[in-house]
Amino acid sequence: MIPCLGEEEAQAAAEAVRSGWVAQGPRVASFERSFSAAVGAAHGVAVSSCTTGLHLALIAVGVEPGDEVIVPSLSFIATANSAKYCGATPVFADVELATGNLTVETIDAVRTPRTKAVIAVHQAGVPFDVLSLRRACAQWGIALVEDAACAAGSTAYGSPVGAGASVAAWSFHPRKVMTTGEGGMVTVDDPAQAARLRRLREHGMNVSAADRHASAQPILESYLEVGYNYRMTDIQAAIGLVQLSRLDGLVAQRRSLAARYHELLEGIEGVTPVRDPAYGTTNFQSFWVLLDGIDRDVALSELAAAGVSARRGIMAAHVEPAYVTDVDLPNTMRLTKDSLILPLHHKLTESDQDHIVGVIRKLA
Repeated sequence: MIPCLGEEEAQAAAEAVRSGWVAQGPRVASFERSFSAAVGAAHGVAVSSCTTGLHLALIAVGVEPGDEVIVPSLSFIATANSAKYCGATPVFADVELATGNLTVETIDAVRTPRTKAVIAVHQAGVPFDVLSLRRACAQWGIALVEDAACAAGSTAYGSPVGAGASVAAWSFHPRKVMTTGEGGMVTVDDPAQAARLRRLREHGMNVSAADRHASAQPILESYLEVGYNYRMTDIQAAIGLVQLSRLDGLVAQRRSLAARYHELLEGIEGVTPVRDPAYGTTNFQSFWVLLDGIDRDVALSELAAAGVSARRGIMAAHVEPAYVTDVDLPNTMRLTKDSLILPLHHKLTESDQDHIVGVIRKLA
């Protein structure tokens, strides 16, 4: 993944520096409004990363020590970590093979009376079935937190991922389709929840530093609860506003490149590429292929020898030393052991794709 950054982003960052307001300020507020509108949410709360956003989201929905939070093992480890930050126990669920996402059935298989929340991931930009999962979690009386780290620009049932979500967390890491360097966002529909999230990201203060500095009269702040330093800077937000204006074009380009990969890979035995689910579209933040009869590690080595920087498939948290757990997650293990991620970025050319697929064709 190569971030798509240019002179416009550089100028926006420079203007923020020249303004003298480089910490959380007016550009952060503008980015919050613009991003939440783009994904169909009522409120946006900018944070320092998607991980910190997930942590705050779990606090906001009431997760406490002793609770269980269902998470996919097939995800970057931050998904499980955010539950641990709250003193809760992450409970690993399997995913479906086609999308890499949780389903109602895989959640229900590990649900217990201690389940307080589910973190469902729109894996690598592939949307999960939002209507089914939202409906099921409401019936069960458990909170659904949407990990939309990779999903800016993806859609589900004709709406942007994030529209209709009670709470969702987003990432602007350089490996994502749009970036602010580091940084994240939490989107919510409840104004009271948004207000609390803003307090929590800023040490639990009842008034933001920006509001205090903008006031003509001294304001003596108070600290309503234990909070965190999870703020985004105005420099990051300035870059984010430019990136957001590019989002539709970036997604269109990625989908065009993905469509060409599909054409080139058609008919190659033992290679199944990721595709749109029936109910939505993916931004193709990552383009993975599932291998059958082809050794994934050999494929990575052969691609590297040919000058191609491919990556292993998405990690499985439950086999990592931090979380090693004896659970049976067959689809998770199949995907993490037998899939690889092919290069897909704005500088990728047709000849690059021809070369990459040529190596895969020889392997097959």
